[in-house]
Amino acid sequence: MTAFLAQEFFDLQEFQHAALFRTGRPVWEAIGETLDAYLATWDRWDASAGTPAGVHVLGGPISIADGCTIEPGAVLRGPLIVGEGCEIRTGAYLRGRVVLGRGCVVGAHTEVKGAVFLDGAHAPHQNYVGDSILGADVNLGAGTILSNVKNVGREVTFPHEGETIRTGLRKFGAVLGDRCRTGCNTVLNPGVLMGPGCVTYPNVSLRSGHYAGGTLVKLRQTQQQIVLDRILTR
Repeated sequence: MTAFLAQEFFDLQEFQHAALFRTGRPVWEAIGETLDAYLATWDRWDASAGTPAGVHVLGGPISIADGCTIEPGAVLRGPLIVGEGCEIRTGAYLRGRVVLGRGCVVGAHTEVKGAVFLDGAHAPHQNYVGDSILGADVNLGAGTILSNVKNVGREVTFPHEGETIRTGLRKFGAVLGDRCRTGCNTVLNPGVLMGPGCVTYPNVSLRSGHYAGGTLVKLRQTQQQIVLDRILTR
């Protein structure tokens, strides 16, 4: 039975912020109090790459490493750590408690909060990433949503091998292992954990739960095609 440890989802050897993942503890704890504690002890709050004209900084401590591209129209709220070589595109909204590794992309009109991106993770096109963890080289298809709160507002839980796993978090989106890919308009409901290398078809809605590494989730649709002029002449 999986213990939902970070090493089951990520290769952390080269990740600068690997200390977020505590030995022997469930991976989702990295986005709770552990993330707050990590940010509270971070002592390199400097925007060495600078913020160009047109970038809106709404306050809070911000660290931006060298080699980053931040386009006009992006909105940044700390605490926020941006690793080397990241790209933050116009209209992106990073609204606090966010850690980006090296070479990450936060794309146009993407919103990120309370999240950790491992190196090379991409949320490039109109995504929502709330209280979630993206592994190395993850790519979210356009419009992918990582929902982080149940409509009823209760603790996020998920079923696994006949048990109900309690996360202790009221806000918890998803964990995507290294190299996961989502199709356009995928929706991940609160409490989704995808092992490394999982892939979803476009328009898939994933229920809460654990998806073993290498899983392909397909959506099968049926279509009806009608000749339009027959309808208009009735």
